Amino acid sequence: MTELRKDIFTGRWVIVDRQAAIQPSDFDFGPFTSKPGPCDFCEGHESATPPELYAARPRETSANAPGWTVRIVPNVRPRLRVEGSLDRRAEGFHDLMNGIGAHEIVVETPRHDRSLHQLDPSAIAAVLQAWGTRITDLRRDDRIRHVLIFKNHGAEAGARVSSHSISHLMGLPVTPRTVKAKLTVARDYFTEKERCVYCDVLRQELEDGRRLIAANHLFVALAPFASRFPFEMMILPKRHAAEFATLEGEGHDALARLVQDVLRKLDRAVPGVPYNLALHNSPRRRHKEGYWTTLEDDFHWHLEILPQLWPIAGFEWASGFFYNPTPPEAAARRLAEAGSP
Repeated sequence: MTELRKDIFTGRWVIVDRQAAIQPSDFDFGPFTSKPGPCDFCEGHESATPPELYAARPRETSANAPGWTVRIVPNVRPRLRVEGSLDRRAEGFHDLMNGIGAHEIVVETPRHDRSLHQLDPSAIAAVLQAWGTRITDLRRDDRIRHVLIFKNHGAEAGARVSSHSISHLMGLPVTPRTVKAKLTVARDYFTEKERCVYCDVLRQELEDGRRLIAANHLFVALAPFASRFPFEMMILPKRHAAEFATLEGEGHDALARLVQDVLRKLDRAVPGVPYNLALHNSPRRRHKEGYWTTLEDDFHWHLEILPQLWPIAGFEWASGFFYNPTPPEAAARRLAEAGSP
């Protein structure tokens, strides 16, 4: 069982595993090697995972059997568990609660030899639809405040357990500090100007053009003005939307095509680059009178793609600053010109 402990100095929550008791010798600092053959996530190995929570599959196929295109299962080593109560409590000055939430694995393809950018747009759209379905379902649980979706591609980006193409979905009992910071900035901007800060930035970037990477009729990919990482990308819907789960049909297809395009551009510009992908979505609404009444108007969901080409070291951890040796204008130009295979 894990528990969440709040850092009294920063307000940051930390997940602590009370029972793991990992010793220094248990950590592996060597190179990551993954067997190239079938794994627990491959089609035909459904019995190796817990029963599926969701699957995109033809009606004539059975649950927990071959025939699926996207499959979501509970993580066998979850950082947070659905079972139990939060039991918020104090230990002296400190606040803590039980590690309650959800930790699910989104198996993005039945094939072990395909990464996300190598899938057809229709297959990527099925992954996006699966994300939205599970977000909607988990928000019915009053204990869950925020649903976080992220992907680790490559060992240097944290994918050290399996090389199968997967993403993680976590239901959290608190809103992460990084998400809360974005929400607060968006709310303060809206309070002052009665406009969405993301919509304003998007409008300026479309006019300026120096940091644009790719776009279609519904979505835009750009290099953020203050990119933290070389070749960092942000994907935003052109039309204001606070909630990813409202995306439907044509929206899934258009986003899938752009995600495929920019990931292929990234792979051509920097072959084999490890990266992290994260969905930044609005949190679950709290049923509290007068609480954050402008959330639908001030926040704008978006995807972040963070290539791991430059190490985060002592300066970054100590200061909170990031050093980026590649200007976003140069990165955007390189990516825009990379083309797709």
